[in-house]
This record gives sequence, structure tokens and C-alpha cells, in this order.
Amino acid sequence: MNQRVIPLADERQLRQLPSIPAELPAPSGRLTDSRGRPVKDLRISVTDRCNFRCVYCMPKSVFDKDYAFLPRESLLSFEEITRLARLFAAHGVTKLRLTGGEPLLRRGLENLVAQLATIPDMEITLTTNGVLLPKKAAALKAAGLHRITVSLDSLDDATFRAMNDMDVPVAEVLAGIDAATAAGLGPIKINMVVKRGMNDHEIVPMARHFRGSGHILRFIEFMDVGSSNGWRMDDVVPSAEVVQRIHAAFPLEQIDPNYTGEVAERWRYADGSGEIGVISSVTQAFCSTCTRARLSTEGRLFTCLFAQSGHDLRALIRAKRSDAELSAVIGQIWSGRNDRYSEIRSAETAALRKIEMSYIGG
Repeated sequence: MNQRVIPLADERQLRQLPSIPAELPAPSGRLTDSRGRPVKDLRISVTDRCNFRCVYCMPKSVFDKDYAFLPRESLLSFEEITRLARLFAAHGVTKLRLTGGEPLLRRGLENLVAQLATIPDMEITLTTNGVLLPKKAAALKAAGLHRITVSLDSLDDATFRAMNDMDVPVAEVLAGIDAATAAGLGPIKINMVVKRGMNDHEIVPMARHFRGSGHILRFIEFMDVGSSNGWRMDDVVPSAEVVQRIHAAFPLEQIDPNYTGEVAERWRYADGSGEIGVISSVTQAFCSTCTRARLSTEGRLFTCLFAQSGHDLRALIRAKRSDAELSAVIGQIWSGRNDRYSEIRSAETAALRKIEMSYIGG
């Protein structure tokens, strides 16, 4: 059996308990890092498993049938996740996003949503490949889920099957989108990762399909997350090119972001038939306004999507540390954050061994 490989800069660091500050200040409600960026969003990976093997995230060459995924006892329990989410809320987090792997594979996920929904003034969202939504959408909405994002990289069945590499047809994802809409989880954001030579011919057809639907289609530049997706700059389709292609078919005009730190640049159709977004982590870095922290499936805190190492909060929880101690550690980690990977990306940084997207949660 293949050994479970999580690329880390220093694995010994992750086995150590984070240090507890000598003084335990109460959360201020606005925690900022060394560059003045507040923490507002917490992305929580609830499983490292997925029913897809997307070429840019969990390629079969690494994540084959013998790959050793995390045992259940290693995963944070729903109660542990909720406890940490409450502590992050005290530091200023107002949005939680549940991710994976594929989060809908986590049994009883609606119970976690119900627990998180008890945190005051918290927006709860989820990113999924959509296949299990016909079974899960209504229960998730009833539990308190506010919004949903569905990953869909092509409408062409052959292209989509090649990208998910599990022979899953487009129709199953479209059925999931319909189920989420019927459950009241719309408008839905549809995320398309664009890889040149593989699915970039689908940019305009995707725009045409979702234009006027009420959903928001977002195009994401192919990123060098992790070390297994064979990323090359030549495979990146710049967001500016995406906008140009769509504008030639359906005139667009740029609009203001919804809030400071929004990752997607927004464009609306000039005829009023909706909007699209482009996420340009490679060609137009937005590190300076990044407000996102990430909690891995087994409770490690990462301060950047492109991180090489994280901080073991699960060990502190299971060592029976108090809320005050946990809160102080979170504050210490974030206040020392200075990540700006996309601003300094180069051939050298792209080649570094980084945490895989399926583990950190995207």
C-alpha cells in the first residue's frame, strides 16, 4: 500500500505542540497579521477523500486505489470543529466554508452544519463537486447552510470525464445544481478551473449556458497548489484572456467587489443577464487583501493555500487545553503571518513541495 504523503517543509514541526503564550489576552474581535490583514474567513476541510480524481487536485498518479487516506480517529470530530470555529469567531471570523476532498462524503455533515449554525452572525458555505447534492441539499439547507459553490470544469461530457478522471458525466453535476437550487441554496457559484489545451475551449460555452440562469460562473486560473498536479505556467489561461473571450461573444463591464478582500474580480453582462467572476491567483496576486485561514481535516491550521507547513491545533484540543490557551495560540499564529506566495511566485517557488489541495481544502 502506498504511504500517505503530505508534502511538508518540516514534518517534525507539525508533530510538536504549538507553544502557549505566557499571557493569555482575551480575543480583541479583530485579529490582524504582520501585514495588517484581518482574519475573516475560515475554510474547514472535513475529509481528505473524494469521489473524483481531478487532474489539478487529486491525480490518479498519486491518489490511486492503494493510497492510504486518514483513519477516522485522526479527523477532527464535529464538536472539535465547532469549538475551533467559535474561537475563530471571537477573533473576527464571519464566514465558514466547508471543503474537502469532497465534503459531502463526510457522514452526517448536516449535523456539523447545525452545530456551526448556532454561532451568532456566521455565514456558512460549502464547496462541492455536486454529485451528492440530490441526496443532501435539502437536509443541508434545513440545518442552516447559507450558500453553496459547485465545481464544474466543462459542459462537454468527454472533457469533463477526462478532467474528473472517474468517468462521471456532466449530467450528475447539473442534477446537483438543480437540487441545490430547489432546496433554496441559490444563487449558486459555479467554479471552473481553466487549463490550457484541456478545457479552455469550454470558456464561452460555459458562459453561454449559465448566462441568465441566476447563478454566478467563476473562472479560476490553474494554480500550483501541492506538488502532484504537474503545474506549468504554459498551462495557465490568464483571467484577462478569459474576459476577452467572453466579452467578444457577450459584452461585459467590470463592477465593484462586494467587499474588501473578495478574491473574484466581478464582471456583468452589459445586457443585464447576470455576472461572472475571475480568480487570478497566478497573474494578478491578491495576497495583500487575503483574509483566509485554513483548517485541515486533522486539525492543522494553515495560513496560506500554498503553505509548506501548518500548526497542530488538534493536539492542543486532545491535550485538554482550555479555550483561552487555544485562542491565544490562534492569535499568535495569525499575528505572525506574513504569507504572500502569489506575489513572489517563480519557477523556484513553484517547484517547492507544498501541501496538496485535497488535504488543505482549496
